[in-house]
Amino acid sequence: MYAVIRTGSKQYRVSPGDVITVEKLNVPEGKKYNFDDVVLFHDGDRVVVNQKELSRVRVSGKVVGQGKSDKVIVFKYKPKKGYRKKRGHRQELTRVEIEDIIVRKSAPRHKAATAAKAESGADDSGVEK
Repeated sequence: MYAVIRTGSKQYRVSPGDVITVEKLNVPEGKKYNFDDVVLFHDGDRVVVNQKELSRVRVSGKVVGQGKSDKVIVFKYKPKKGYRKKRGHRQELTRVEIEDIIVRKSAPRHKAATAAKAESGADDSGVEK
């Protein structure tokens, strides 16, 4: 079983037990994090890419550590003009251990939609009281 998740404008193929390095997540070390943006899910016999079915899939992981990548040197140079700029960049990263891929029975209901429906007095049939 595996899934393809999207985080930090990148996609990662993950299975339970994998440790991945993603762009920094504001989650303390040792805490759990859920990836809700699932692009593809494979359960062993079928591949799911339908967005309606993927809304039921969630990937949970545990933050293993925070760190930085290797330094990237940015050197700007214009010949015969004496123009030189040297800058460095280190991207902040988070290491996440994938614990489980969860498939729920139904898609989660949004709290805002449920609260708005309760305030308006409409029931599930869409008819107001």
